[in-house]
Amino acid sequence: MQIGELADVTGFPTKTIRYYEQIGLLAAPEREANGYRSYGTDAAQRLHFVQHARSAGLTLREIAQVLAIRSEGRAPCVHVQNLLHHHLEQIDARLAELRAAKRELQGLLRHADSVDPAACPEDVICSILVREQ
Repeated sequence: MQIGELADVTGFPTKTIRYYEQIGLLAAPEREANGYRSYGTDAAQRLHFVQHARSAGLTLREIAQVLAIRSEGRAPCVHVQNLLHHHLEQIDARLAELRAAKRELQGLLRHADSVDPAACPEDVICSILVREQ
């Protein structure tokens, strides 16, 4: 199949398919006599794998590592499990940061309710954000 057909089958834009070839996530296809790329069903399978891996939060670099392990004839399961644990830890850390930011914003809003704009000192840009300690 040609690149347009592969794009239709997988939902990836042709530009993305070419980029994935360039960075090695997708093997360079055979070329027809007219110079057109000719892809096999393995290309669609690989692109579907990339799509699932991206949905799980893996980076293109991490996906390349998984593909490299598989191409060496080894199952990448342990490596993938470690990647997923790492991504989950990052999400947990980010959630903690977001909860702290939410508490800070809630505190600022409580403080804002007590601020009288008419009494805001001229030498302070915003007394809601810059509170007296």
